[in-house]
Amino acid sequence: MFQLRTKLLPSSPSSLTLTTLISPLQNSLPFLKKPNFYSLSHYTTTPNKPPPHATTKQQQPITDRAHFAKTFLFIPPGIINQDDITDDMILPGSNIVIGPYAGHSQIKDVMFVKSSAKAKDCPKDCKPEFAILGRSNVGKSSLINTLVKKKEVALTSKKPGKTQLINHFLVNKSWYIVDLPGYGFARAPDAARMDWSAFTKGYFLNRDSLVGVLLLVDASVPPQKIDLDCANWLGRNGIPMTLVFTKCDKSKGGKGKRPDENIRDFQGMIRENYKVHPPWIMTSSVTGLGRDELLLHMSQLRNYWDQ
Repeated sequence: MFQLRTKLLPSSPSSLTLTTLISPLQNSLPFLKKPNFYSLSHYTTTPNKPPPHATTKQQQPITDRAHFAKTFLFIPPGIINQDDITDDMILPGSNIVIGPYAGHSQIKDVMFVKSSAKAKDCPKDCKPEFAILGRSNVGKSSLINTLVKKKEVALTSKKPGKTQLINHFLVNKSWYIVDLPGYGFARAPDAARMDWSAFTKGYFLNRDSLVGVLLLVDASVPPQKIDLDCANWLGRNGIPMTLVFTKCDKSKGGKGKRPDENIRDFQGMIRENYKVHPPWIMTSSVTGLGRDELLLHMSQLRNYWDQ
């Protein structure tokens, strides 16, 4: 598991100055009609001069473009020179760069395999898997159904907290989507409540085939402490994570903040637990926003893991 985390987690520290840096998604999010803040055309590829007292061996010059990329973007495996990143390599509505391991990402076949009460009971065929985690009413089942383009593949209910087991869905006969129990729904029946600390955390720490966690966060509301605690725990334990912001089609009126503002606030609150900016993406199960982009991101992580 340690080797997998080392492969998928960036290792170079950087100083994060988190601002609202979201590509324009004008068809789906009219409030994001603004210049593309992730355009690299403003940044030079001429190396900055090191301080006079620094030697070449001690400090290699870095270009403005490379500094921007390392500070704000998720650089996937396979990209060595950050100056090679161009605007069209950045997925819309995200900070994710597409690299050489991105490949076939469409889902042609999905099959429910089993539900497990304990991590040790999960499938043992070592196929790569992505775990989907989030609060009980964040839209987890809806996102899974959107990804596979089939209704009711994952149970969608008006009663949050219906998923109480680790559910494995085999995709294209080669990798898994794992639906984990939602957390934080206080009104769930006592008999059905999960001890998230002992149950889900044990899965994260002991699952060698785990490529990454998709942590779903509701972008239509301000950052919630329970989501921040989860993201910070994953960061401290070195679990590869992608922040998937849901309900980005909902634009708050009146005094409520817009989804892009809530996303900015959330990222600012977790930065101390991440040496580099974790990947994040905006989605909506209503409009389909971010579906293809998220699958493409998952494909490059999966293909790198598979090598």
